Amino acid sequence: MKILLFGKNGQVGWELQRSLAPLGEIIALGSDSQDYCGDFTDLSGLTQTVRQIKPDIIVNAAAYTAVDKAESEAELAQMINTAAPALLAREAKALNAWLIHYSTDYVFDGSGTKPWLETDTTAPLSVYGATKLAGEQAIQASGCKHLIFRTSWVYGARGNNFAKTMLRLAQERESLTVINDQMGAPTGADLLADVTAHALRTTQAQPELSGLYHLVACGETSWHGYASYVINYAQQWGLELKTTTESIAPVPTSAFPTPAQRPKNSRLDTHKLQTSFNLILPLWQTGVERMLAEFIEK
Repeated sequence: MKILLFGKNGQVGWELQRSLAPLGEIIALGSDSQDYCGDFTDLSGLTQTVRQIKPDIIVNAAAYTAVDKAESEAELAQMINTAAPALLAREAKALNAWLIHYSTDYVFDGSGTKPWLETDTTAPLSVYGATKLAGEQAIQASGCKHLIFRTSWVYGARGNNFAKTMLRLAQERESLTVINDQMGAPTGADLLADVTAHALRTTQAQPELSGLYHLVACGETSWHGYASYVINYAQQWGLELKTTTESIAPVPTSAFPTPAQRPKNSRLDTHKLQTSFNLILPLWQTGVERMLAEFIEK
């Protein structure tokens, strides 16, 4: 089986190179790849790449994710998040290949407190959310075999992330202020990659499982709760910090104005995914603890 992976240098793309390796030959591309085009602003180059490689599976882990910058770079965000996935879907359909794609809770308006279902009405608040939603819709309209995984609050052990930023700031400052009215589940890139590999194995025998799924770790917290958990864990490991959990002040979203509006309710209901693929998703704390242990031990 031949797998064409885009976005190899991102958090999810990095983990996918590991998780997909047992499934077949992987051709992993980034935007700067030389042998083939992995640049999502070069649509003709992308088309040529897919037609030359003729993969059995296309995995798209590339995206424009600069949420605030997208408000002033709408055309670029649209090309990367909508036009490129639409092209990949068209080429996947022509090859009878699978297309795996990742989307976001930003397709919703963040209202209420109930976890969002795949069937709930979408209403993005930002350019980023709108372009990601349009990408989903283009894939679904293409008729190609596909798995679209909506996720949220993604972090990776490789590179920077919210937890590492909190630890760095806690070593420098006596107190922190963190938003407490946005709710979600911190979800590891490694979990996304492992579930993707499992789902791909399953769909080879059950192609009728093609569709849209919500994929996040179990449980929920606020950014304030997330930060407090990280600081508390680090203190238990003996890391010297100036900030204590008691000196992390909870503040509303309005305390940090941004060009793009954030959804306050990022909870995603994963029942469909867990039932369809016979999975039990771990609590968000499990992945965060593992990532922190690796980071602190270094």
